[in-house]
Amino acid sequence: MITFKTPKYHWNYFLAIEKDLEKVSRYIEFANANLGTYSIELTHILLSASSEVDVIMKQLCTFTGGAKKYENINDYRLEIQSKLPSLITEKIEIPRFGLTFIPWENWQANQNPDWWKSYNNVKHERNNHFNEANLQNVLNAVGALLITVTYYYKLAFSQEEGRDLTFKETTRQLQPNSEFFRLDHSYYHSTRITS
Repeated sequence: MITFKTPKYHWNYFLAIEKDLEKVSRYIEFANANLGTYSIELTHILLSASSEVDVIMKQLCTFTGGAKKYENINDYRLEIQSKLPSLITEKIEIPRFGLTFIPWENWQANQNPDWWKSYNNVKHERNNHFNEANLQNVLNAVGALLITVTYYYKLAFSQEEGRDLTFKETTRQLQPNSEFFRLDHSYYHSTRITS
């Protein structure tokens, strides 16, 4: 007999996008000099990651705000600033390349992220803004997706269990682990073996 549990669709999709970007790192060095590099593959990743951020952010805001309608990034920003302000300051690391960045940082100044503006430019007027599908915007979009999906599952798992789960308890349930992009190290259980 084969049994199935409900898959974590958003987490699985994030991992697929992350793996696509990890493959890109074999051809484009993730370095300051290459942040403006753009390509068809980076366009694909920018559109996929940002679109998924939109989907999950709407669900995340519904968790925190109930029946209100959340129709765009401005609605998301107001809700997150009010109910989940720590999301805005979350850092992403890519240890392999020594990178650290804060994808939602612009929300601290009541502005939408540059990568989000570029996503919309590339989506609606690619012929004029193709160069905005660059490495910098893609890194931020995928990092924002990791943050958003993690916060979403923290609330979803907490609701299922009837108590507020920690980030460590949340990431333990998000398997397999994200190995390329990382949140704060305190959000993960240590897998180191000490003697």
